Amino acid sequence: MTAASDAKPLKGLFISTYGCQMNVYDSERIRDVLKPLGYAPVDAPEGADLVVINTCHIREKATEKVYSELGKLKQMKLASGGKMTIAVAGCVAQAEGAEIIRRQPAVDLVLGPQAYHKLPEMIARASRAVGDRLETGFDTVEKFDALPKTRDPEGPTAFVSVQEGCDKFCTFCVVPYTRGAEMSRSVDDIVLEVRDLAAKGVRDVTLLGQNVNAFHGAPPRIEGGEDWTLGRLVRHIAKIGGIDRIRYTTSHPRDMDDDLIAAHGDTPAMMPFLHLPVQAGSDRILKSMNRGHTADQYRDIITRVRAARPDIAIATDFIVGFPGESDADFEATMQLARDVDYAIAYSFKYSARPGTPATEMHGHVCEALKDERLQALQALLRDQQTAFNRSQVGKILPVLVTGKGRIPGQIHGRSPYLQSVHFEGPETLVNSIVDVKIVSATMSSLTGEPVRIREPAQ
Repeated sequence: MTAASDAKPLKGLFISTYGCQMNVYDSERIRDVLKPLGYAPVDAPEGADLVVINTCHIREKATEKVYSELGKLKQMKLASGGKMTIAVAGCVAQAEGAEIIRRQPAVDLVLGPQAYHKLPEMIARASRAVGDRLETGFDTVEKFDALPKTRDPEGPTAFVSVQEGCDKFCTFCVVPYTRGAEMSRSVDDIVLEVRDLAAKGVRDVTLLGQNVNAFHGAPPRIEGGEDWTLGRLVRHIAKIGGIDRIRYTTSHPRDMDDDLIAAHGDTPAMMPFLHLPVQAGSDRILKSMNRGHTADQYRDIITRVRAARPDIAIATDFIVGFPGESDADFEATMQLARDVDYAIAYSFKYSARPGTPATEMHGHVCEALKDERLQALQALLRDQQTAFNRSQVGKILPVLVTGKGRIPGQIHGRSPYLQSVHFEGPETLVNSIVDVKIVSATMSSLTGEPVRIREPAQ
């Protein structure tokens, strides 16, 4: 009998991911946790042995999409004769727990975002029909200690979680209740993970956290002393061989300290892109949201960041129709957007989330007015994004090639500003940085012509 015939057949794993970059990172780590058990990713849930729905609880629509998807998976599970295992992970799992199992009995396992390292144990218990099907503890330190120390990245970019949880308690947000209190990983653990990624060809890392610039990680063991801040961590990661680009998300205005702002100017690997959510431009609404800053304080941060790095692109998040928002409040939001002039922005209607203080506030805005305001804001933001992209036409940008383009013979990459860039070239350029002259732009992407390959693909 050959060694190949002795190998156990792989089990199909399908992961459906909703929401933020943190969930994308978590899904990758779920895959890493399950790999030793013989699970391998498949492209569709049909026929998969294990389906994991990694959920987001920020907006009501995302939650309802999860239940809709679970209804479809129930039919697939029945068609498989019950062989498919269905797990719900993430923030909806944390928030709704046993309600998910009650509402959709086809679900086998429910685990919160701080418990996915326990998935192998939960699967084993489920196979024996013993033990609890629900894990929603908040032991973040245990999770990171239990995760595999190495990863299998796909391509030259990767997310690295450095901080989790939130202590800000914005009145509209469920994150403190689903992700727990703020916790930072140690510098040693982060550096070990980044070095492993760099050795495997990753060149662009995005440091993740619910409040990533609140990072205060334990210093290297050989150094001791005070906890490191995000600015110091970024400068250290920039020294790791092979790491050419560093970004971070999502940040909070209250945690934009002087050292981090300075790092944007003195660390070449720090990309000229900052996602700094503001949510509203009215001080009255910002106070009601418990954001802890004013509109002018936010403007001052942007001014200081641009002084440190003049070519930086600014991104943000907005919520319209927050309880009590008047016409004057909304106009203040529009004015802030005009003042900052964003390269990209994400905007949403206020969505009441169970258990958050905003749900009990007076003055909820009707859906029709929310729609009207959102359309007006998004029209302005689309114009700004289009103008920013068009301002790149004629420039030569260094593009990190990440894969094939939309049409044959075309490849795709990312500019320093996170723009999607398409140009003609061979797939052998994947993982290379190519100087590309931008010849045209739309709101969503750039098209260019290669000028020079800075370095060959590794």
